[in-house]
Amino acid sequence: MTYNEDDMVKPDLVEADQVEVAEITDITQIKDLVVYNDDINTFNHVIEMLIQVCKHTAQQAEQCTWIIHYKGKCAVKKDLFEVLRPMQKAICDAGIDARIL
Repeated sequence: MTYNEDDMVKPDLVEADQVEVAEITDITQIKDLVVYNDDINTFNHVIEMLIQVCKHTAQQAEQCTWIIHYKGKCAVKKDLFEVLRPMQKAICDAGIDARIL
């Protein structure tokens, strides 16, 4: 059997402006809400805020608090910026250093 370029199946080309692309949530839009250690807030205060603001279970909040204590910080929540922003504000209003990264 011989190969002939004319026998190749060629895909139909479509102009780029004719194609509609569905909007997809980009993975880079997902951010971390990071809480930092300090020498001011008690374990109980941080645990209570994580339960209240981030809807952690008591066990999750306690584990995050120990990580914050020993590692200096912990990503306590992962979500879109728009979701994390009110949480960050509430945690900061309670006197705890939290940032969205």
